[in-house]
Amino acid sequence: MNVSARVPRRLESYVCGRWTPGDKQGVPLLDASTGAAVAFIDSTGVDFAAALAYGREVGGPNLRALSFHERAQMLKSLGQVLMDLKEEFYAESALTGATRADGWVDIEGGIGTMLSYSSKARRELPNTRVLVDGDVELLSKDNSFSAQHILTPLHGIAVHINAFNFPVWGMLEKVAPTLIAGVPSLVKPASQTAYLTELVVRRIIETGILPEGALQLVSGSVGDLLDHVEGQDAVTFTGSAWTGRKLKSHPAVVANSVRFTMEADSLNASVLGPDAGPGTEEFDLFVKEVAREMTSKAGQKCTAIRRVIVPRAHVQALVEALGDRLAKTTLGNPSDEGVRMGPLASLAQRDEVRERIRDLTADAEIVSGDPDNVRVFSGDAEKGAFLNPVLLYCDKPFSASAVHDVEAFGPVSTVMPYDGIEEAIALAHKGKGSLAASVFTNDPRVAEEMAIGMAPCHGRILIGNRASAKTSTGHGSPLAGLVHGGPGRAGGGEELGGMRGVKHYMQRTAVQGTPRLLSAVTGRWMEGAGAGDMSVHPFRKSLAELKIGDQIVTAKRTVTLEDIEHFAHFTGDTFYAHMDEAAAKANPLFDGRVAHGYLIVSFAAGLFVDPEPGPVLANYGVDNLRFLTPVNPDDTLQVRLTCKEINPRANADHGEVRWDCQVTNQNGAVVAQYDVLTMVAKTWKTAKV
Repeated sequence: MNVSARVPRRLESYVCGRWTPGDKQGVPLLDASTGAAVAFIDSTGVDFAAALAYGREVGGPNLRALSFHERAQMLKSLGQVLMDLKEEFYAESALTGATRADGWVDIEGGIGTMLSYSSKARRELPNTRVLVDGDVELLSKDNSFSAQHILTPLHGIAVHINAFNFPVWGMLEKVAPTLIAGVPSLVKPASQTAYLTELVVRRIIETGILPEGALQLVSGSVGDLLDHVEGQDAVTFTGSAWTGRKLKSHPAVVANSVRFTMEADSLNASVLGPDAGPGTEEFDLFVKEVAREMTSKAGQKCTAIRRVIVPRAHVQALVEALGDRLAKTTLGNPSDEGVRMGPLASLAQRDEVRERIRDLTADAEIVSGDPDNVRVFSGDAEKGAFLNPVLLYCDKPFSASAVHDVEAFGPVSTVMPYDGIEEAIALAHKGKGSLAASVFTNDPRVAEEMAIGMAPCHGRILIGNRASAKTSTGHGSPLAGLVHGGPGRAGGGEELGGMRGVKHYMQRTAVQGTPRLLSAVTGRWMEGAGAGDMSVHPFRKSLAELKIGDQIVTAKRTVTLEDIEHFAHFTGDTFYAHMDEAAAKANPLFDGRVAHGYLIVSFAAGLFVDPEPGPVLANYGVDNLRFLTPVNPDDTLQVRLTCKEINPRANADHGEVRWDCQVTNQNGAVVAQYDVLTMVAKTWKTAKV
């Protein structure tokens, strides 16, 4: 049975722990290729105030009871289940007009983003419920009063209002960092493709992996939802700048200072470097990238290339090469083999794009493609929302306005010439703020000038050349570890960016007090907090026994000239400051020969390490190493080692322990300060003699 011939289903909202249909049958949602009804959508009768309260009162406490690692593991398990169900999602995705390649970006890209956040959170965040932000701020000379910034989850709910073009990725890229932060989400997808989002949410809820109240869905209009947002809530929006500004100025958002993040339409530019003329690899890569960005998702991407900025001398060659490539793009039903580009999301969207093309022709001429003459490989050219790629050329871009103001959200781009790098940068800036830009060049000087010159108006810049051609993720691909957003017209918001995205849903608070009490708040020992147990060497303790602040002060060791010379010859580090007395004295930082820094670290380890087998399994690194006072021959070293932070790993028999290591000389001066990182067993049975 053909998927598009199925009986349309009524979409439901998932709020307050149950699936809830609208009071009315709702608006029909149509297959983008055939015009057949896929589903009906309606949210009439949904109690939005109750849904928000449910998230705050049920979802929030359930999530905050978990640690960062537990939330991350939850997302990993969920991502693995969703990946196993991907073929069901692909079948539904085809109805939106997406080809298999388009669906891969949306479906596996979205699930992959969730899995990436899970992995990064387990690697980069402690297994705690509070984040320490930055260093301790000393507020008194005697170290009795200090401050520490911390990050804690908001006690509200995040409302994610998404666009139609990425019904899966658009949801998961926002939900993943929100849940890692410990904040529940309410997702409102754009109606046109909401049937795919609803299907994914159904499968998520069926897994039972998320705690109650962690995720809710509104299928249909948001009604009076925003009337009920509060100061601990957050709202994110992806869509048109006009709608975004309207939501951002909503009275409740303004009155309650609700965090609002907007990702709006964006006239992204791609620049061909002056060195990348016809015949170069960069020229060919540029043509391929522009064509791909015009046709991927039928150009319905917020990061798609809208303005193609080219050296004037290469315009003709570029237009011909790009036109030839676009002409070979097969347009049709995305379910059919051989189709490279599917339809737009709806007939209304096609009408909108045609209207915007007419606006662009005020400044530019069409040089490839006919927006009114649809040629399809398969599908219905009238009932389906098909549109062949359209390329325009604007000869005088500095005196034009429409090409820098109007976005045709489809397979449409405008070529414009430049004379000199400064003009190219200026044209990029005329987009008034964009999500992404790209520069294709093999010249380091061009790359430097372009990237630095364009950066203030762009959230991300890709530099493409022959060396990265096989590995580059491309102009239009937001990545979990990189910020996604842009200034000005692009909305001024920021998403993704690894753990930066998590922190958007947390409150930064400066906590002041004595070091001992601050250590209790943060779960991290700090200078001045005092020592814990010193009766047993802390290396003899498992995680079950070890406490923050447990400490050892070691015996002492004197550094001799023979030690320094032996270390120099043994390692090959015969730098003059260690071996030449006269040269060392001439150095303004030293008063004669000094010990190697790594000799100090090695001697320190010899002083604090307990050599017998025990719960300390391995040393896996050193952080923040600083050498503060030179060590001369006959200086005496002593070490104070303190348990600074304990980070158990979920689903493992060990965890990480961070130790504060302070090395002093015979005068009490600190000669070296650093953190030692070890793997320690959660439990350890001492062998019986």
